[in-house]
Amino acid sequence: MKKINILVPDLPESVSDATVVKWHKKIGDTVNRDDNIVDIETDKVTLEVSSPCDGILKLILEEEGKIVKSRQILGEIKNVNIINNNILEEENNSLNRINNSTNKEEQEYLLEKKEKYLTPSLRRLIKIDKNNTTNLEKIVKTQENISNNNLLNSNTLNLNEDNQKENKKFENRVKMTRLRQRIAERLLDSKNNTAMLTTFNEVNMREIILLRKKYGQDFEKKYGIRIGFMSFFVKAVIQGLKNFPEINAYIDKTDIVFYKNFDISIAISTPRGLITPVLRNADKMSMSEIEKKIKEFSDKSIQNKINIKELIGGNFTITNGGVFGSLISTPIINPPQTAILGMHMIQERPVAVNGEIKILPMMYLALSYDHRLIDGKESVGFLVNIKNTLEDFTRILIDI
Repeated sequence: MKKINILVPDLPESVSDATVVKWHKKIGDTVNRDDNIVDIETDKVTLEVSSPCDGILKLILEEEGKIVKSRQILGEIKNVNIINNNILEEENNSLNRINNSTNKEEQEYLLEKKEKYLTPSLRRLIKIDKNNTTNLEKIVKTQENISNNNLLNSNTLNLNEDNQKENKKFENRVKMTRLRQRIAERLLDSKNNTAMLTTFNEVNMREIILLRKKYGQDFEKKYGIRIGFMSFFVKAVIQGLKNFPEINAYIDKTDIVFYKNFDISIAISTPRGLITPVLRNADKMSMSEIEKKIKEFSDKSIQNKINIKELIGGNFTITNGGVFGSLISTPIINPPQTAILGMHMIQERPVAVNGEIKILPMMYLALSYDHRLIDGKESVGFLVNIKNTLEDFTRILIDI
């Protein structure tokens, strides 16, 4: 039997570290290859760290809440064949014999091997008490109790301070997830480092609704997925970016860098916060491919299975607050991008058309943009281009 390290997965360059969120196994538990042992959280996504082999979890080096780096050792597994119960029993019995042993040499060997993972105070205790029989299990348990008591005392102190200040009610303090912390940082960064303005318009969604109603069943029958609104907006945005290249660009110090590709970020809400997976080369994707990819992103985000690489990059973002009932909003730019389009709920409203009042399904559109790069003329023209495309989708066919 040999020991196998549990490692933090390779993190991309844009992700410097991660937080240990939850251990699903405890020391002494039997684990199977590919079992989810521990969850770690980056500022973009939660990752499941699986067991590299069959065996017994023997050591946890990084407890929940610890910050870890790429390829850092999280713990240790004794590699055994779990089918052979005799081996497992022998391994556990061996550990029990050492823990219960009165043999000083055995105890000291065990302590020397594990001592480096204990706290400084407990290592000093071991040196002082070497003449007595020392039980590692009790020491480790002592360390856990100290950690738990410190955490409990810390939380109690925080709550007492809050009660003294507020003197009104008991508060529940919950630590922000890495994702929520990162969202907060990026929102402030966007607000403080861009000259952000928002322009609004409204679009008559009647033609898109009729197209979905007319071809919806045939589309689903052929491609196995329903046709939603987002694929229409993606196509309209790409058309707009082709006509207004300043919006498909970003600022790099004193340079303007124009993208040659069209990678569209789609904002998706998850229980942990908002994420923006990217449709790579969306201009080359069909409507069905766009719908399938968005559905895949949505399913993965719910299951915490989305890959970090799927969240990196993107030239322009589309967000849909309408699914939550938002009538109008001012979306915040996702740096280093220079613009973001906000969709909203479709609402039947009286609209003047050629001197007549008609009830039409209208949607407000909002384009937030960085005024350092994009002027009002371009921002308004881009939004009008999207509006015109959606109200007459045949424009896509003749590229206008």
